[in-house]
Amino acid sequence: MIAMRPIVMRSILFASIALLICTVAAAAKDKPLGEMQQEAQSASLKERPKLYIKIAQAQLRLADKSFSAGNSASAQVAVENVTEFATKAADAAIQSGRKLKDTEIDIRKMADKLRDIKRNLNFDDQAPVERSRDKLEDLRGKLLTSMFTKKKK
Repeated sequence: MIAMRPIVMRSILFASIALLICTVAAAAKDKPLGEMQQEAQSASLKERPKLYIKIAQAQLRLADKSFSAGNSASAQVAVENVTEFATKAADAAIQSGRKLKDTEIDIRKMADKLRDIKRNLNFDDQAPVERSRDKLEDLRGKLLTSMFTKKKK
């Protein structure tokens, strides 16, 4: 029984360290919008798609929480931000020729989430969410076209 104590203590220590790392990572994920936006603008072109997607995903989470809380006005602003930053991510991916597939997958997931959010909204709140979803689907089409068109030599 005494030989097992160091193993148990080591397991507790590793679990505590893992919890601390997860907490720090979660805190870092929730940077203010302005800070994330500045980081994305100052990043290199090949890094921008990933950063803009992170901003769009954060805005999508905010929109979902705002709609759930009944705050339709702030949710609509967040939905507009989702569209804006997804557009910036797609444009950066197409310009750089990098992260096309990852950007398309992330935009598809966001479009699916917007579809799910729309299903739970009042009729008056559905139209802007549907427009945003349609815009994301258009972005996906642009990304897919960019991925699968042959380059002229």
